Amino acid sequence: MASHALLFSVSLLVPLFLCCVLAKGDMTVIPSKNGADHRGRSLQSTKVVNVLRYGAYGDGLHDDTKALSKAWSAACSSSLPGIVLIPKGKKFLTKHVTFSGPCKSSIKFMIQGTLVAPPKRSYWIEDTIRHWVLFINVRDLTVTGGGTIDGNGKIWWQSSCKVNSKLPCRPAPTALTFYSCTNLKVDNLKLLNSQQIHMSVERCTNVRVSRLLITAPGTSPNTDGIHIAHSKDVKVYNCAIKTGDDCMSIEDGTKNLHVKNIVCGPGHGISIGSLGDQNSEAQVTNITINGVRLHGTTNGARIKTWQGGRGYAKNIVFENIIMDNVWNPIIIDQNYCDSTTPCNKQKSAVEVSNVLFKNIRGTSASRDAIKLSCSRTVPCHGIALHNVKLTLKRGNGNAKSTCQNAKYRTLGTVMPQPCILKN
Repeated sequence: MASHALLFSVSLLVPLFLCCVLAKGDMTVIPSKNGADHRGRSLQSTKVVNVLRYGAYGDGLHDDTKALSKAWSAACSSSLPGIVLIPKGKKFLTKHVTFSGPCKSSIKFMIQGTLVAPPKRSYWIEDTIRHWVLFINVRDLTVTGGGTIDGNGKIWWQSSCKVNSKLPCRPAPTALTFYSCTNLKVDNLKLLNSQQIHMSVERCTNVRVSRLLITAPGTSPNTDGIHIAHSKDVKVYNCAIKTGDDCMSIEDGTKNLHVKNIVCGPGHGISIGSLGDQNSEAQVTNITINGVRLHGTTNGARIKTWQGGRGYAKNIVFENIIMDNVWNPIIIDQNYCDSTTPCNKQKSAVEVSNVLFKNIRGTSASRDAIKLSCSRTVPCHGIALHNVKLTLKRGNGNAKSTCQNAKYRTLGTVMPQPCILKN
């Protein structure tokens, strides 16, 4: 527990500057000391925009959406680097809100308090129902502060078709979305009880995500922790994710992703896919998942693609992973089907190649610890298992593996021994 407390401790520098602030109307400008550093270089001032000065109540009852929008506009239009401050100890009730760029300078969105979603679905309109807090087309953005983003998701989960099959399937908001952002940092936040996906990174470049605590009940539907799609040069590290769906979902268009030091569970594990749905083309490449602990998840290291898709998922590494009571520790599924009716067999498939599972150990909740279910017409190839040791968590006998249409090799000790490929 001490290490977790350290991981998510809040290091807030803003109060230290208050001794030297210069007030200007409804903003605060923090100048540099003597206007230069010790080497004589010019230092740029920072504009601090406190949402309370733009009419926010911060009581969790009144609607603060307009106040947040006004504060963002003030920071975004300033030529000075800006800090949008969500103060500590207060709750800001927020309906759908979009923070748009481009901005004139860099912005730090400092969440020290809590952003909380409305308690009723009637607050949402169809045009914006897929997003709650949306950052779009912003460059040099940092979102941090040690505060909380609370999606108030229970009202959405209880009316989900995944919970009650008699109900129609309807869209629900993603709590925090970054779309078409460049040089993005997301650090030191708590994401709680999202309506659906907790955080989504889409069409972004050069992204750093760290020190997130993402929490929702294990029974909450579609509450992925971190979702990444159509983005490149992304690093995710030092996060704890406990949800009802994928801890991380990595989808089409993801390139150069490095994930390190993640604790996951409950949830569905770390999934690449689903790729190629509705006969679409998908491209995922250069993915490294390193140093992950999974506890009681449905899946561990997973790649899933739909029949009928096209494209590729290649150059993927899962390494240094510890599994504890994971139902499907290692799984490649090129026959994925998430449909109320059986999926028709199709010939085309997303090609899966050059995948390494290295230094993976722990326990499997099911007897099939390794599943390689690949396409008959587009078999998996270049699959390598290196130093893998998975044992059965409970019951008699040993764990085993099942394989279909997979071309692989083993290095070092591999338990359970995979099936022998018949060419």
